[in-house]
Amino acid sequence: MRLTNPSGRRRRSRPWSGPGLRAGSSGAIGPGPGPGPEPPRRGRAERRRLARRVRRRRARRVPRRAAAVLCGGILLTLLLKTFVAQAFVIPSASMDPTLRVGDRILVERFSRWFGSGPARGDVAVFTDPGGWIQHPSGPGSGQFPGEGVLAALGLVPSGDGRTLVKRVVAVGGDTVEGDADGRVRVDGMPVDPPPGTPTGPVRAAAPFRVTVPAGRLFVLGDNRGNSADSRAHLDNGYGGSIPDSSVVGKAVAVVWPGEHWRSL
Repeated sequence: MRLTNPSGRRRRSRPWSGPGLRAGSSGAIGPGPGPGPEPPRRGRAERRRLARRVRRRRARRVPRRAAAVLCGGILLTLLLKTFVAQAFVIPSASMDPTLRVGDRILVERFSRWFGSGPARGDVAVFTDPGGWIQHPSGPGSGQFPGEGVLAALGLVPSGDGRTLVKRVVAVGGDTVEGDADGRVRVDGMPVDPPPGTPTGPVRAAAPFRVTVPAGRLFVLGDNRGNSADSRAHLDNGYGGSIPDSSVVGKAVAVVWPGEHWRSL
């Protein structure tokens, strides 16, 4: 029997498309798509092979990661040593009592990269400007093999025998005078050694008067009686001064041993 709506038009019955059934392109009704076939299960031997393969892959990653961490650490250390700070070992008593033999000092270097040179009173570390070190000790302090390589990388304090540490007492344009008693004046003002400095014979007893050239520094050891400083090199053509470019950095602290720790 056909149904009619109030308007008089015929209504066509539509096929049922409930759960599990679908209407085809021709309107036929049939079952919907069911679950696909289950994947084949791996056997125990195959699972073991896969586990061994995963372990081998992980084992190969460990050396690569360790090498990357080591290279990154060395690169970071070199950058810090070159641009930020470096440690040095005090080899002699020329700066006693401020610095004692065996002290480890921290030298900041970043201010040099911004054009800030050492000022009067700073403790400066500098490379040998020529003829100051008669018998360089070579790389490292000889305490253990490979120390020179570690010091070059900045992993241990440097005691390479090519650097010195002194106090800056005059800069370019200053006039330095010394008398036969070892007293030193800069522009007429006395420059006294720190309290507690050991007494002894004056290193340079001959009177002198020099004007420090521009771009150079006049340096003295705090232990005036036992320091081959600018006074011992007055005949170098620059009145015993050193070039500002030879300065490695400014010592800022004694970091070892613990009982000597202090800022400079």
